[in-house]
Amino acid sequence: MAEKLRTTPGPLAAARRRQRRAWLVAAVSVAAFVTVSMAVPLGFGRHTHHPAPRTATAQPQVVPSTRFSQWPRVAQTYQLAAATPMILDGLYCYCRCSEHSGHYSLLDCFASDHAARCDVCMSEAVIGYQMSRNGASLDAIRAEVDRTYGS
Repeated sequence: MAEKLRTTPGPLAAARRRQRRAWLVAAVSVAAFVTVSMAVPLGFGRHTHHPAPRTATAQPQVVPSTRFSQWPRVAQTYQLAAATPMILDGLYCYCRCSEHSGHYSLLDCFASDHAARCDVCMSEAVIGYQMSRNGASLDAIRAEVDRTYGS
């Protein structure tokens, strides 16, 4: 009669199983880390993407609104920006100009013609101006901008 050959895994097969298990644990750990880091903003709710306002002497000058006299909405928004430079300098611009144009803050958009061509820049400036005139803090304005533009 033929004997059944008993096949037991050798030490090499056991080592491979342990290695696969280790890779699986590592992959699950990385996936969990990525999921948590996407769900929890840095700073646990603080608006870390907003820049700290620079000193008045370090801030760029807003382009005079008279440059845009042909476009009343643009001219008015540039006037609002000139009236609230410390607020705008503390706001991240959601048109993402810090990534594509090297801007430090929303105020930089108004130091050139950039904001004149961008509804996001102009809308954020209006939010900043109106809320600051109603006594809102920079943190409250940041929270509203984040709520409006999705942070």
